[in-house]
Amino acid sequence: MSARFCITPIRCLLCVFLFSTLAKANFAHPGVAHSQDSLDFVRRMVAEEKQPWKQAWEELEDSRFASLAWKPQPYPHVERGSYNNPNIGSSDFTSDGSAAYTHALRWALSGEAAHAKKAAEILDAWSSTLESISNKDARLLVGMSGHQFVNAAELLKHTWDGWPESNQQQFSRMLREIFYPIIQDFYPSANGNWDASMMQTMIAMGVYLDDQEYFDRAVDYYRKGQGNGAIRNYFKESGQCQESGRDQGHTQMGLEFLANTAETAWLQGVDLYGEADNRLLKGFEYTAKYNLGEEVPYEPYKSFEGRYHYRKISDDSRGRLRKMYEKVYNHYHNRRSLDAPWIKKAALKNRPESRAGGCLPWCTLMYANNPGPAVQN
Repeated sequence: MSARFCITPIRCLLCVFLFSTLAKANFAHPGVAHSQDSLDFVRRMVAEEKQPWKQAWEELEDSRFASLAWKPQPYPHVERGSYNNPNIGSSDFTSDGSAAYTHALRWALSGEAAHAKKAAEILDAWSSTLESISNKDARLLVGMSGHQFVNAAELLKHTWDGWPESNQQQFSRMLREIFYPIIQDFYPSANGNWDASMMQTMIAMGVYLDDQEYFDRAVDYYRKGQGNGAIRNYFKESGQCQESGRDQGHTQMGLEFLANTAETAWLQGVDLYGEADNRLLKGFEYTAKYNLGEEVPYEPYKSFEGRYHYRKISDDSRGRLRKMYEKVYNHYHNRRSLDAPWIKKAALKNRPESRAGGCLPWCTLMYANNPGPAVQN
């Protein structure tokens, strides 16, 4: 505790009160990607062998990421260069993040403690080993894969009593001392999926750490950040995306990261899905329609600071639907009763959305027709 709260460093009752008031926030837990109600719903659907949850659950069980033979591969110094070259521990970081989240989810839905222990083993291995993440794509790596580490930790911390407090604190130190300094200033001039990736991890860290400042920083950037990933910069009112003229793979990445950010905010009573007249819905509809073979309008678009100028829509990777549509369809159609016909077609074509081709896997299992909480703000 900082001594600035009192004349001497003695931990008086007043200091303890002030520190706890400043450090704590009123977050719902678990509450990064899943609430307790949503976990209970999925558990019930699987137990009743309802579809599509039954098939999605079987895919999770059969995944290599759910194997108890999984061995984490932590590195003290991770490097991710441009397009993952050089790759020094970067792919291991990503794979271990997927495994930690998958095991934590399998524990939370099945009650099999061996999977909670395996998730904790992976988190502990990295938090006790990692000292730095560097090179050109460090921000992107933490943004993309840090999100799964935080989701795994959130599930363990709030659904299992077997993760020692000292290990939780060790994990928190990794978030504060290694992850956050890398992503705290985003990357305004980069293509928007960079900013979006960092927002999803930062808001997740805010919830896990009960840190209102982290949470608010991500929310504020989503709403009115200067960079390409902010909601009004990543999309035109038509739904055209800042990266639509680049390629469809990166465009869908940006969309998914923004949706993950909005989902965490929703679970905490903040509606980012509806920001800028449901701009995220328009972006998903536009992109789904184009990738399902239909034509969409396009305007040449200069990015923030003019670094990128895409003059026509790109057909690079067109038709390769990313595993990301189930969550947003559930929100806009099931929670909000809004039309989302192209998102629906993409979600059904992808169903079940499993591990491959997305940032946060197992979306059919966790989001198909899942009522979740009603936002209160």
